[in-house]
Amino acid sequence: MNTKTTYRSIAAILLSLALVWMTSCDGSKKTDQEAKETEVLPADVVELRADQVKIAGIATGSVELRSLSGNLKVNGTIGVAPQNLATVCMPFGGFIRSATLMPGNSVSKGQTLAVLENQEFVDIQQNYLEAKSKLEFAEADYKRHAELYKEDVYSQQNLQKVTSDYKVLKSQVKALEQKLAMIGINPSGLHEDDISRSVNVISPISGYVKTVNVNIGKYVAPTDVLFEIVNSDKLFLELTLFEKDADKVSAGQKIRFFINNETEQHEAVIYQTGKSVNADRTYKVYASVPGACKNVLPGMYVNAIIEASGQNVASLPAEAIVSFDDKDYIFVFDRDKQENGKAFTEYRMVEVHKGVTDEGFTEVRLPDGFDIKASRVVIKGAYNLLSAKKNAGEMSC
Repeated sequence: MNTKTTYRSIAAILLSLALVWMTSCDGSKKTDQEAKETEVLPADVVELRADQVKIAGIATGSVELRSLSGNLKVNGTIGVAPQNLATVCMPFGGFIRSATLMPGNSVSKGQTLAVLENQEFVDIQQNYLEAKSKLEFAEADYKRHAELYKEDVYSQQNLQKVTSDYKVLKSQVKALEQKLAMIGINPSGLHEDDISRSVNVISPISGYVKTVNVNIGKYVAPTDVLFEIVNSDKLFLELTLFEKDADKVSAGQKIRFFINNETEQHEAVIYQTGKSVNADRTYKVYASVPGACKNVLPGMYVNAIIEASGQNVASLPAEAIVSFDDKDYIFVFDRDKQENGKAFTEYRMVEVHKGVTDEGFTEVRLPDGFDIKASRVVIKGAYNLLSAKKNAGEMSC
């Protein structure tokens, strides 16, 4: 039923009710005793005669337990987990000798991204091999002096000196091994004939090249970003909700999202909700994207629909709920009665709180003590009852 039809229906009902009451007032003059016996209705009750109930189209039903999946439309962006985004630098800097990759190229973990030259690479390798050679001699000398000390041939002071020299060299070798590892050289495979002035810049993850900041001959400092590598196999959504919707989402809920106004639908699952509200009264929700999605890349803007959990909740047809003074109400059948030989029906207004709406039904949070099984709720004509209630004073004699 459209709005105009509804207004016409209400107007006709009000006119009918007014005529009935006016006729009643004009056609029979009550005595003082009858006026005293007139019933005063409670503020939350409205009554109609049998013919008025028929004209108003009143129909009753019961509260249903239904699985509602109200949808919430939100916006957000696509992100990538920290372990799937790599910023590639070179700890000691150097000059770029070789670089062939372009943004968008696919790379594998361990693949060479560029070749870097630096005199310091030569110095580190030379220092390591020298320290390693000295350590071998110092270790043998330490063991020999330790045996002589046990046989009281060597003094404790001399043993301490040899031990100290051995430990110093050992720590130097360990430190140089770590420096070699930082520039991508395996210490165990390094020999005197293998010293090189260049090292390979290696990709730490598989993915595609997002950013390239190098060219042949360019000098790069240790703090310069050479490449950015992104693995788009595991993406997530960062969605922004308003504060009022924070209680409508939880981990495990499914999400449908779209990118670039495409009609192709993608899926995600909420894995975490924000723990605080931002200054602009918004709330963050994070969802993982299972599997790979075509054309979905980090940084893209998305439109998403969050599907509310499909649990069974108390629900009524949407037209059974009316709004009055910024509150929501339903009408419940109270009783049938007789007055002056005429049949009347009383309906009681009950305040409720609305939840999600899905396929014409709305979740209702009922007051404590409300008997769902026994109560007969007005599911058709509720707005007509509300109009009659509002105009009851005007139609009284």
